[in-house]
Amino acid sequence: MKKEAIVLLNMGGPNNLNEVEVFLTNMFNDKNIIPLKSSFLRSFIAKMITFSRVEKAQEIYKRIGGKSPIVGHTRKLVKKLQDRVGENVIVDFAMRYTPPFASEVIERLNKENIEKIYLIPLYPQFSTTTTKSSLEDFEEQYHSSGGDAILVEIKHFFQNDTYNRAVIERIKERVGSDECKNFDIIFSAHGVPQSVIYAGDVYQKHIEKHVVILTQMLEDEGMKFNDAHLAYQSKIGPVEWLTPSLEDKLNEIKSRGVVICPIAFTIDNSETDYELEIQYRDVASELGFEDYRVCRCLNDSESFVEALVEIYSKMR
Repeated sequence: MKKEAIVLLNMGGPNNLNEVEVFLTNMFNDKNIIPLKSSFLRSFIAKMITFSRVEKAQEIYKRIGGKSPIVGHTRKLVKKLQDRVGENVIVDFAMRYTPPFASEVIERLNKENIEKIYLIPLYPQFSTTTTKSSLEDFEEQYHSSGGDAILVEIKHFFQNDTYNRAVIERIKERVGSDECKNFDIIFSAHGVPQSVIYAGDVYQKHIEKHVVILTQMLEDEGMKFNDAHLAYQSKIGPVEWLTPSLEDKLNEIKSRGVVICPIAFTIDNSETDYELEIQYRDVASELGFEDYRVCRCLNDSESFVEALVEIYSKMR
């Protein structure tokens, strides 16, 4: 009997401190991250960046348990999604920069009688640096492997109502409707270089539309925050990135309380567990914020599983 498969795609993260170098090298050697025509030059730059950042990055991962939480959360999510879709649908996941790589997932799938593979990148908004990179990586390797299943892809899902209700649930876990007036909410998105946007990437437009959707949903739920904001985090290097930065936004509002909602991540990783929970908590403390709260990503929440089931059903 023919089967189907769902493959969740994400950027990945080090499974141990030794993989930090692998993670950085693979990421900065991605043609969608550093878009140079010369693969030799891109590889050289990747090695230089990795050399300069690996020790600092290892220290960050030591602060959050010696590894990224992204693979552990994803394994739990896959198990729950597998239970929902049944045995005739194989659910798996592949990471872009660290194990499990697409190649090992494809090797497993090629041993099955698969008719269609549904690719779901776990990035709510489209970007060439994330969605395009993950889809290209899987599809190129799958076709090279000789696999003959039909590949079906989705490029974004930030407008999916079930997904957005799951996000609202996470916000409600951090602040009650009666408390909202004492808080500003900041939707924090992973930044990208401004040059990526100038080249035609729709990521910024998707982020801004998503903030509008979530802000309206919060109002409809009676969650009346003092104000709502958008900011960007995770800037590296000297080039111009999307603004405002999260640090600048915190400096600007200086509210009594602030809730940070990571809008571009579905699974917790170093950018949430370290950057938001530790680094920017220290910034907020120095600025005199009385209350600083961070919403968890959806991870393996039942609501996120429900959203993925719906996304898969609509792709069929």
